Amino acid sequence: MPTVASSTKKKRSGTKPRRTSGNPAKRPVIEAGPVTFGEWVGAARLRTLPLAVAPVVLGTAAAQVTDHALHWVLALACLAVAVLLQIGVNFANDYSDGVRGTDARRVGPARLTASGRVPAKHVLITALVFFALAAVAGLAIVVRTQQWWMLLVGAACIVAAWFYTGGRRPYGYNAMGELFVFVFFGLVAVLGTTWVQSFALPLEAWLAAVAAGLFACAVLLANNLRDINQDREAGKRTLTVLIGRRATQSLYTVLVIVPFLIAAVFALLLYPVAWMSLLVLLAIIPAILIVWTYRAPGELVIVLSLTSLSSVGYAALIYWALVA
Repeated sequence: MPTVASSTKKKRSGTKPRRTSGNPAKRPVIEAGPVTFGEWVGAARLRTLPLAVAPVVLGTAAAQVTDHALHWVLALACLAVAVLLQIGVNFANDYSDGVRGTDARRVGPARLTASGRVPAKHVLITALVFFALAAVAGLAIVVRTQQWWMLLVGAACIVAAWFYTGGRRPYGYNAMGELFVFVFFGLVAVLGTTWVQSFALPLEAWLAAVAAGLFACAVLLANNLRDINQDREAGKRTLTVLIGRRATQSLYTVLVIVPFLIAAVFALLLYPVAWMSLLVLLAIIPAILIVWTYRAPGELVIVLSLTSLSSVGYAALIYWALVA
């Protein structure tokens, strides 16, 4: 075997293997071969995109409660903003975590920056391009609705997207990720979508915003639970790192159950079709079981997919309930 022969040769010559210096968690994992288009697509983390779609579906449903017409052009523009921002966030996280060395030992799919096969500046440029495209779509909405104050909301979204893992003091490294995700993926995304289509914020919009935010927080918790050991070694103080594995499992369970309590409120108020959202429990219950019984961190990748897809399935059924 070549490795044995190499080892024997080193012993005979009296040479010692050279030690590597520095924090092993911060050494990039170099992979051979050029990066394929599929890997670029993978870096966009498509499994997270349902979290961008769900708030727009829920916000559009709430808008139709007060304005029964479907403003499909505005709805599609809101969808474009949400999806483009999500992709931009994913590339920005790839860049920021990669240059910090946080991703060197991650369990999930490999990142572009951490792999060493793509220059970090190329990943950064890609993130900025998607942020710019989201800004253009957002500007179109503002021009169409004449709600110029929403330019500040859009700017806040981009700033929050960048400083999740970017900058000197990223809030995602200080147990604030879930709070910001709830605000921007829940309240801002749903209420903003509702407002630009109806210029009103009914109770339905607020309830839907809470549900969307909780699903997004649950996905982030599952992601951080998967990476808890690597994040602790890299000095990334996520909420999961601070409260520990057991508390994170409990919190995840609460976050994915509460949206169905909200659906029950919808059903008991005026929208009995909302009971149909309970069908999504067919995906959520397995996700909960995996969270509580997993043995290898890689198993939690399934939880990420199930929770993310559940958010858009839930949104679709609530949309049906509100507009039926």
